[in-house]
Amino acid sequence: MMPDHNIVDQLSIAYKTEISGYFFYNTAAIMVGDDKGKNIFSHLAKEELDHIRVISRIADSVKNGMGWIGYEEALREGVASQKGLPIFQGENDLIKRLEKNQTDVNAVAIAIENEESAVDFYSRLLKEAKTPVEKVVLTNFLEMEKGHLKILRWEAESLGKTGFWCGDMEYSVEKERE
Repeated sequence: MMPDHNIVDQLSIAYKTEISGYFFYNTAAIMVGDDKGKNIFSHLAKEELDHIRVISRIADSVKNGMGWIGYEEALREGVASQKGLPIFQGENDLIKRLEKNQTDVNAVAIAIENEESAVDFYSRLLKEAKTPVEKVVLTNFLEMEKGHLKILRWEAESLGKTGFWCGDMEYSVEKERE
């Protein structure tokens, strides 16, 4: 099977984007003051690392003419090989933007924008998917990115003092009056 150069190029973009996200989330976890925010960014960094390993392994498989492999298989093989994360991250526009305005609100806003772009990217790739395995893997990525977006929007609500986080009240108006 000949490698599909377009999908290899798209996987290369995804790989670089996930690396940027990984380093950004690690940086944000250190910079933000909100404990929930720290936990969220640490969790997202771990998930991005898995995405990097999976995308790297799938890209290798496609480049070598073997086609797409499933997410779990790619993750197992990616973890086993310890391949995926470069030693040097290079330029990271997300971190540069955070360094200019090191607030929790800005960190979450940048993260939301990044995840919205990821949702758009994987949605587009899914529409172009040709094989069932490709569709399943891309759907998996898309749903994970949507989950990241939902968590970040909850954090934005919390930071915005709407009184809610994950749809639960963080404080009671009655208690505020006492």
